[in-house]
Amino acid sequence: MKYRSTRDYNSLPHTVSAAQAIKEGLAPDGGLYIPCEIPALTADDMTALAAMSYEDRAAYILGKFLDDYDREALVSDCHAAYSKEKFTEVSGTNYLSGGAAPLYNLDDSTYVLELWHGPTSAFKDMALQIMPRLLSRALKITDEVRTAHILVATSGDTGKAALEGYSDVDGVKITVFYPVDGVSRMQKLQMTTTLGGNVYVAAVDGNFDDAQNGVKAIFGDVSLAEKANENGFFFSSANSINWGRLAPQIVYYVSAYLDLVNSGKIASGDPVNVCVPTGNFGNIFAAYIAREMGIPIAKLICASNSNNVLTDFINTGVYDRTREFHKTISPSMDILISSNLERLLSVCGGAELTGELMAELKSAGKYIAPDALMAKIREHFAGYCMSEDETRATIRDIFAAHHYLIDTHTAVGMGSVKKYRAETGDNTPVILASTASPYKFAADVCGALGLETGEDIEEILNTLSENTDTDIPKPLIAPLTLPVRFTETIAPAGMPDLVFRV
Repeated sequence: MKYRSTRDYNSLPHTVSAAQAIKEGLAPDGGLYIPCEIPALTADDMTALAAMSYEDRAAYILGKFLDDYDREALVSDCHAAYSKEKFTEVSGTNYLSGGAAPLYNLDDSTYVLELWHGPTSAFKDMALQIMPRLLSRALKITDEVRTAHILVATSGDTGKAALEGYSDVDGVKITVFYPVDGVSRMQKLQMTTTLGGNVYVAAVDGNFDDAQNGVKAIFGDVSLAEKANENGFFFSSANSINWGRLAPQIVYYVSAYLDLVNSGKIASGDPVNVCVPTGNFGNIFAAYIAREMGIPIAKLICASNSNNVLTDFINTGVYDRTREFHKTISPSMDILISSNLERLLSVCGGAELTGELMAELKSAGKYIAPDALMAKIREHFAGYCMSEDETRATIRDIFAAHHYLIDTHTAVGMGSVKKYRAETGDNTPVILASTASPYKFAADVCGALGLETGEDIEEILNTLSENTDTDIPKPLIAPLTLPVRFTETIAPAGMPDLVFRV
């Protein structure tokens, strides 16, 4: 399978292989790599996948996109990445499945896809436990001898998941940038206490978009690439701009549908809706790819917080990042530049149009998508947003009604499902992506439940556990005992210099 840029790929010398796309991260023209065609899941594929473990489903589906990778190597890597040592097993009568991505039966038509049982208690583990293995193999497939310097901009969860995945991996070093006041206390503690000789973490004096723009600028600077080459390394990404990060996310939507069928909740071929709380659009674009492969997803519900640039785009066709930025209790979605939306634009509208829209966004801070393009997008997508008060109320209401604890991001998704159903009357079963453990945002979850806490993180975790009869995830206990290693804060303009001195 070949990959092309989302933008005017005719300006590129040729398409690239999967391994090359994963190694490079970003296309030479600044676009994102996407497959030239989407592989279909046949009836025989679905039958075979239904009988498999999550690990084998992952290898099977990834194999359709990464056809230059050895099949046995993919199986081995997926079993190592999604092992019981990495992902905590769940138990309870409400669980329809186990494994790395268990499905929780909340009510007769709402199924919560828990994506946070990995080593950092967030959905980013689902991709970032396998991605370092994919990159390592890509380096070998492409005969690369230089060190890969992974650059990551994070709104909280990607950073720690990437650090955990790439720590002490041969042939790789990783630098993570996070907005200085834009992550939760637990997220910051997880990142700044990370172990490993090849890792570095720095706060950026700005918001997530400042950090993300800084990383993109480094990727797009030819002189920096030449300087890196002279120093024996090259830049690559662990953000969802890298296809190697996004492809593993397709797996859990396919798997969740199969789990619903296997449990008897739906029949094979029955439609479902999928709701994803998202800021960068990668997680919901993965669900869209699952749909294009043949999973009968009727509607994709895009859930936003007060930074509702995606909701506005879906509803109006106008993408405008020149708006007030809000710091919210769901900080992983505090984003105004949703990089992966570019992939959807390219699939639905073509590379040439996408290049034009991205140029407008860069120069003017906004663009207006043509009506024909928006008609295609609205056929599959609906957009909703949640205020802070609505998010808190959803956490409180779900716990009161179901004794089920959700984090602030999952609450944005849950509330958006409720709004969608009320507006449309559509009660098609919903798979809701639950993106983080409530303990990653324990202070705000406690606040939503009316629980008083102090400032100490351990006290906050214990208060939430004792008052909800739920367990603190083991990965969130370890950072409490580790020393803080990284304390540097830099201006966005200082990011290029930093990557050459760490």
